[in-house]
Amino acid sequence: MRKVGIYTWNISGLGLRVIAISYLVFLLVIPLSAIFYDGFREGLAVFLSNILRPTAWAALKLSLWTAAIMAVLNGAIGTLTAYVLVRYEFWGKSLINTLVDLPFAIPSLVTGVMLVILYGPDGLLGSFLHEGLGWNLLFSPPAIIIALLFVNFPVVVRSVQPVLEEQDYSQEEVAATLGSSGWKTFWKVVFPNLRPAILSGVLLSFARALGEFGAVVIVAGNLPMYSQTAAVYVWGEIESENRLGASAISIVLLIISFSLVLLVDWLQQSRGAHAKH
Repeated sequence: MRKVGIYTWNISGLGLRVIAISYLVFLLVIPLSAIFYDGFREGLAVFLSNILRPTAWAALKLSLWTAAIMAVLNGAIGTLTAYVLVRYEFWGKSLINTLVDLPFAIPSLVTGVMLVILYGPDGLLGSFLHEGLGWNLLFSPPAIIIALLFVNFPVVVRSVQPVLEEQDYSQEEVAATLGSSGWKTFWKVVFPNLRPAILSGVLLSFARALGEFGAVVIVAGNLPMYSQTAAVYVWGEIESENRLGASAISIVLLIISFSLVLLVDWLQQSRGAHAKH
Protein backbone atom coordinates (compact mmCIF):
# COMPACT_ATOMS: atom_id res chain seq x y z
CA MET A 1 0.00 0.00 0.00
CA ARG A 2 2.83 2.35 0.80
CA LYS A 3 4.48 1.75 -2.59
CA VAL A 4 1.16 2.34 -4.33
CA GLY A 5 0.78 5.61 -2.44
CA ILE A 6 4.27 6.76 -3.48
CA TYR A 7 3.62 5.68 -7.08
CA THR A 8 0.33 7.58 -7.13
CA TRP A 9 1.99 10.67 -5.67
CA ASN A 10 4.74 10.53 -8.33
CA ILE A 11 2.13 10.39 -11.10
CA SER A 12 0.14 13.27 -9.65
CA GLY A 13 3.34 15.26 -9.15
CA LEU A 14 4.30 14.67 -12.76
CA GLY A 15 0.86 15.83 -13.87
CA LEU A 16 1.16 19.03 -11.83
CA ARG A 17 4.56 19.75 -13.36
CA VAL A 18 3.23 19.19 -16.87
CA ILE A 19 0.29 21.54 -16.23
CA ALA A 20 2.51 24.27 -14.75
CA ILE A 21 5.15 24.08 -17.50
CA SER A 22 2.53 23.90 -20.27
CA TYR A 23 0.81 26.97 -18.89
CA LEU A 24 4.15 28.79 -18.68
CA VAL A 25 5.01 27.87 -22.27
CA PHE A 26 1.59 28.90 -23.58
CA LEU A 27 1.42 32.15 -21.62
CA LEU A 28 5.05 33.37 -21.81
CA VAL A 29 7.39 31.38 -24.05
CA ILE A 30 5.23 31.30 -27.18
CA PRO A 31 4.33 35.06 -27.13
CA LEU A 32 7.97 35.98 -26.44
CA SER A 33 9.16 33.73 -29.26
CA ALA A 34 6.59 35.28 -31.59
CA ILE A 35 7.70 38.86 -30.95
CA PHE A 36 11.41 37.96 -31.34
CA TYR A 37 10.64 36.18 -34.60
CA ASP A 38 8.61 39.14 -35.86
CA GLY A 39 11.28 41.66 -34.88
CA PHE A 40 14.10 39.79 -36.64
CA ARG A 41 12.20 38.32 -39.62
CA GLU A 42 13.63 40.94 -42.00
CA GLY A 43 17.15 40.54 -40.68
CA LEU A 44 19.42 42.24 -38.15
CA ALA A 45 20.01 45.30 -40.35
CA VAL A 46 16.30 46.11 -40.53
CA PHE A 47 15.95 45.46 -36.81
CA LEU A 48 18.73 47.93 -36.00
CA SER A 49 17.37 50.51 -38.43
CA ASN A 50 13.99 50.37 -36.69
CA ILE A 51 15.67 51.01 -33.34
CA LEU A 52 17.92 53.81 -34.60
CA ARG A 53 15.15 55.77 -36.30
CA PRO A 54 15.27 59.30 -34.76
CA THR A 55 11.78 59.10 -33.24
CA ALA A 56 12.31 55.56 -31.94
CA TRP A 57 15.74 56.32 -30.46
CA ALA A 58 14.48 59.52 -28.83
CA ALA A 59 11.52 57.65 -27.31
CA LEU A 60 13.81 54.93 -25.96
CA LYS A 61 16.24 57.44 -24.43
CA LEU A 62 13.36 59.37 -22.86
CA SER A 63 12.01 56.21 -21.26
CA LEU A 64 15.43 55.28 -19.90
CA TRP A 65 16.34 58.60 -18.29
CA THR A 66 12.89 59.38 -16.89
CA ALA A 67 12.71 55.85 -15.44
CA ALA A 68 16.19 56.27 -13.97
CA ILE A 69 15.31 59.56 -12.24
CA MET A 70 12.08 58.05 -10.94
CA ALA A 71 13.91 54.96 -9.65
CA VAL A 72 16.47 57.03 -7.71
CA LEU A 73 13.78 59.24 -6.15
CA ASN A 74 11.61 56.23 -5.43
CA GLY A 75 14.54 54.46 -3.79
CA ALA A 76 15.10 57.35 -1.38
CA ILE A 77 11.47 58.14 -0.55
CA GLY A 78 10.41 54.47 -0.54
CA THR A 79 13.16 53.58 1.93
CA LEU A 80 12.22 56.52 4.16
CA THR A 81 8.55 55.51 4.07
CA ALA A 82 9.35 51.89 4.94
CA TYR A 83 11.56 53.01 7.82
CA VAL A 84 8.83 55.24 9.25
CA LEU A 85 6.18 52.52 8.94
CA VAL A 86 8.36 49.93 10.71
CA ARG A 87 10.17 51.94 13.36
CA TYR A 88 7.55 54.47 14.51
CA GLU A 89 4.09 54.23 16.02
CA PHE A 90 1.63 57.02 15.21
CA TRP A 91 -2.06 57.62 14.68
CA GLY A 92 -3.25 56.52 11.25
CA LYS A 93 -0.29 54.21 10.64
CA SER A 94 -2.45 51.28 9.49
CA LEU A 95 -4.33 53.52 7.06
CA ILE A 96 -1.10 54.86 5.56
CA ASN A 97 0.24 51.32 5.32
CA THR A 98 -2.84 50.41 3.30
CA LEU A 99 -2.64 53.52 1.11
CA VAL A 100 0.89 52.57 0.07
CA ASP A 101 -0.54 49.73 -2.03
CA LEU A 102 -3.24 51.88 -3.62
CA PRO A 103 -1.25 52.62 -6.83
CA PHE A 104 -1.20 48.87 -7.48
CA ALA A 105 -5.00 48.75 -7.34
CA ILE A 106 -5.80 51.91 -9.33
CA PRO A 107 -5.84 51.47 -13.13
CA SER A 108 -2.98 53.46 -14.59
CA LEU A 109 -5.36 55.31 -16.91
CA VAL A 110 -7.18 56.59 -13.83
CA THR A 111 -3.81 57.72 -12.45
CA GLY A 112 -3.28 59.75 -15.61
CA VAL A 113 -6.69 61.37 -15.31
CA MET A 114 -6.03 62.28 -11.67
CA LEU A 115 -2.74 63.92 -12.57
CA VAL A 116 -4.36 65.88 -15.41
CA ILE A 117 -7.01 67.15 -13.01
CA LEU A 118 -4.33 68.12 -10.50
CA TYR A 119 -1.62 69.53 -12.74
CA GLY A 120 -3.63 70.70 -15.76
CA PRO A 121 -3.88 74.43 -16.63
CA ASP A 122 -7.20 74.60 -14.80
CA GLY A 123 -6.20 72.13 -12.07
CA LEU A 124 -5.67 72.71 -8.38
CA LEU A 125 -1.88 72.95 -8.60
CA GLY A 126 -1.54 73.41 -12.33
CA SER A 127 -3.12 76.86 -12.37
CA PHE A 128 -0.84 78.03 -9.55
CA LEU A 129 2.28 76.66 -11.23
CA HIS A 130 1.29 78.13 -14.58
CA GLU A 131 0.24 81.57 -13.41
CA GLY A 132 2.63 82.01 -10.50
CA LEU A 133 5.79 80.35 -11.76
CA GLY A 134 5.18 79.95 -15.48
CA TRP A 135 5.59 76.16 -15.33
CA ASN A 136 3.59 73.79 -17.52
CA LEU A 137 4.03 70.29 -16.16
CA LEU A 138 1.63 68.43 -18.42
CA PHE A 139 2.81 67.09 -21.77
CA SER A 140 6.45 67.27 -20.70
CA PRO A 141 9.12 64.92 -19.29
CA PRO A 142 8.52 66.11 -15.66
CA ALA A 143 4.91 64.97 -15.99
CA ILE A 144 6.17 61.54 -17.04
CA ILE A 145 8.40 61.32 -13.96
CA ILE A 146 5.53 62.30 -11.66
CA ALA A 147 3.26 59.66 -13.21
CA LEU A 148 5.96 57.00 -12.87
CA LEU A 149 6.59 57.97 -9.24
CA PHE A 150 2.92 57.50 -8.40
CA VAL A 151 2.57 54.17 -10.18
CA ASN A 152 5.79 52.64 -8.81
CA PHE A 153 5.79 54.10 -5.29
CA PRO A 154 4.87 50.82 -3.50
CA VAL A 155 7.66 48.78 -5.13
CA VAL A 156 10.60 49.99 -3.00
CA VAL A 157 8.49 50.28 0.15
CA ARG A 158 7.36 46.66 -0.06
CA SER A 159 10.88 45.49 -0.90
CA VAL A 160 12.50 47.21 2.09
CA GLN A 161 9.74 46.86 4.70
CA PRO A 162 10.06 43.07 5.33
CA VAL A 163 13.84 43.36 5.73
CA LEU A 164 13.44 46.13 8.30
CA GLU A 165 10.85 44.10 10.21
CA GLU A 166 13.25 41.15 10.47
CA GLN A 167 16.25 43.25 11.45
CA ASP A 168 17.60 42.90 14.98
CA TYR A 169 17.61 46.15 16.99
CA SER A 170 20.52 45.07 19.19
CA GLN A 171 23.21 46.42 16.85
CA GLU A 172 21.53 49.81 16.76
CA GLU A 173 21.26 49.83 20.55
CA VAL A 174 24.96 49.04 20.86
CA ALA A 175 25.81 51.85 18.45
CA ALA A 176 23.64 54.26 20.44
CA THR A 177 25.31 53.31 23.72
CA LEU A 178 28.69 54.01 22.10
CA GLY A 179 27.58 57.55 21.34
CA SER A 180 26.66 57.17 17.67
CA SER A 181 24.06 59.63 16.40
CA GLY A 182 20.81 58.39 14.86
CA TRP A 183 21.86 59.43 11.36
CA LYS A 184 25.30 57.79 11.69
CA THR A 185 23.72 54.63 13.09
CA PHE A 186 21.40 54.42 10.11
CA TRP A 187 24.22 54.72 7.57
CA LYS A 188 26.69 52.47 9.37
CA VAL A 189 24.37 49.81 10.83
CA VAL A 190 20.93 49.82 9.20
CA PHE A 191 21.67 50.82 5.62
CA PRO A 192 24.23 48.08 4.81
CA ASN A 193 21.62 45.43 5.62
CA LEU A 194 18.99 47.23 3.56
CA ARG A 195 21.17 47.85 0.51
CA PRO A 196 20.25 44.65 -1.42
CA ALA A 197 16.53 45.19 -0.77
CA ILE A 198 16.72 48.84 -1.80
CA LEU A 199 18.62 47.96 -4.96
CA SER A 200 16.09 45.22 -5.79
CA GLY A 201 13.20 47.64 -5.37
CA VAL A 202 14.92 50.33 -7.44
CA LEU A 203 15.65 47.91 -10.27
CA LEU A 204 12.11 46.50 -10.25
CA SER A 205 10.56 49.97 -10.30
CA PHE A 206 12.88 50.93 -13.17
CA ALA A 207 11.86 47.82 -15.13
CA ARG A 208 8.15 48.49 -14.54
CA ALA A 209 8.54 52.14 -15.53
CA LEU A 210 9.98 51.25 -18.94
CA GLY A 211 6.72 49.64 -19.98
CA GLU A 212 4.29 52.03 -18.29
CA PHE A 213 1.64 53.15 -20.76
CA GLY A 214 -1.71 54.09 -19.24
CA ALA A 215 -0.72 57.00 -17.04
CA VAL A 216 2.05 58.21 -19.35
CA VAL A 217 -0.03 58.35 -22.53
CA ILE A 218 -2.41 60.79 -20.83
CA VAL A 219 0.05 63.12 -19.11
CA ALA A 220 2.87 63.09 -21.70
CA GLY A 221 0.92 64.23 -24.74
CA ASN A 222 2.68 61.78 -27.10
CA LEU A 223 4.83 64.48 -28.74
CA PRO A 224 7.55 62.78 -30.87
CA MET A 225 11.15 63.73 -30.01
CA TYR A 226 9.97 65.42 -26.80
CA SER A 227 7.45 63.59 -24.62
CA GLN A 228 6.86 60.30 -26.43
CA THR A 229 8.09 57.33 -24.40
CA ALA A 230 9.03 53.95 -25.84
CA ALA A 231 5.80 52.26 -24.75
CA VAL A 232 3.70 55.02 -26.31
CA TYR A 233 5.88 54.86 -29.44
CA VAL A 234 5.14 51.13 -29.75
CA TRP A 235 1.42 51.85 -29.53
CA GLY A 236 1.76 54.53 -32.22
CA GLU A 237 3.62 52.16 -34.54
CA ILE A 238 0.90 49.54 -34.12
CA GLU A 239 -1.71 52.19 -34.95
CA SER A 240 0.36 53.10 -38.04
CA GLU A 241 0.55 49.41 -39.02
CA ASN A 242 4.34 49.37 -38.69
CA ARG A 243 4.57 46.10 -36.81
CA LEU A 244 8.30 45.69 -37.41
CA GLY A 245 9.05 49.01 -35.73
CA ALA A 246 6.82 48.15 -32.79
CA SER A 247 8.40 44.72 -32.41
CA ALA A 248 11.95 46.10 -32.52
CA ILE A 249 11.45 48.57 -29.67
CA SER A 250 9.41 45.99 -27.74
CA ILE A 251 12.32 43.54 -27.95
CA VAL A 252 14.72 46.16 -26.59
CA LEU A 253 12.39 46.84 -23.66
CA LEU A 254 11.98 43.10 -23.04
CA ILE A 255 15.74 42.51 -22.99
CA ILE A 256 16.35 45.37 -20.56
CA SER A 257 13.48 44.35 -18.26
CA PHE A 258 14.40 40.65 -18.29
CA SER A 259 18.03 41.46 -17.51
CA LEU A 260 16.94 43.58 -14.55
CA VAL A 261 14.62 40.82 -13.28
CA LEU A 262 17.50 38.32 -13.45
CA LEU A 263 19.69 40.75 -11.51
CA VAL A 264 16.99 41.22 -8.87
CA ASP A 265 16.59 37.44 -8.56
CA TRP A 266 20.35 37.09 -8.08
CA LEU A 267 20.36 39.80 -5.42
CA GLN A 268 17.52 38.11 -3.54
CA GLN A 269 19.25 34.73 -3.67
CA SER A 270 22.50 36.29 -2.47
CA ARG A 271 20.65 37.98 0.37
CA GLY A 272 19.01 34.68 1.33
CA ALA A 273 22.33 32.83 1.29
CA HIS A 274 23.94 35.58 3.39
CA ALA A 275 21.07 35.44 5.91
CA LYS A 276 21.54 31.67 6.36
CA HIS A 277 25.22 32.15 7.16
